[in-house]
Amino acid sequence: MRIDPDSKTMQGASTFVSFIVLNVLFVLTCIPVVTIGMATSALFEVTLRYSDEEGGHLVKDYLRALKTDALRGTVVFVCFALPMLVLTFSGLFWAFSGSAVSIAAVVVALIGALYFFAAFLYGTALVGRYESGLRQTLRNAMLLPVAESWRTFVLVIIPVTAASLSAVFPAFLIVIATIGFSVGAYASGFLLRSIFTRHSQAS
Repeated sequence: MRIDPDSKTMQGASTFVSFIVLNVLFVLTCIPVVTIGMATSALFEVTLRYSDEEGGHLVKDYLRALKTDALRGTVVFVCFALPMLVLTFSGLFWAFSGSAVSIAAVVVALIGALYFFAAFLYGTALVGRYESGLRQTLRNAMLLPVAESWRTFVLVIIPVTAASLSAVFPAFLIVIATIGFSVGAYASGFLLRSIFTRHSQAS
């Protein structure tokens, strides 16, 4: 029996394994927490390129991107993810306060948290896709959720749905730990490329 390594079946299996390895590497490199920004930027860089049929090696390119995206990805994390966490905890605090204004405060805090989460996703994707300066990257990341409200909703709903499913069905965490982040970033890549193309042509 002879197995052809260049067959579509073997290539598909190899790609699937690469996405699993990429996902595990992403999870491991996010564990220190301060590395979440650079890890997310690197993940978007390789999956955006892959979704654009530019090819490349998912795992090797991810390890390389960790170094090149380190500074800008970390700055994006500090500027957007930290305010998002503060607003999330504020919303939880107001949710259990029982005061008359608590409902309004919860809504405002959660909307703000989602906005900064969207800006974080855009910011890390911009770092992975372009070589723009930090100021321009942060500015674009803040403006895109407003300029692309419906597409931003779709972009945000992907990870929110995955988190909700994990909370309701703990077994779903296995999917998240194996392919959830890498495949989710790959799926988001098609949407992000269309957004970036629209605004690149407009400028």
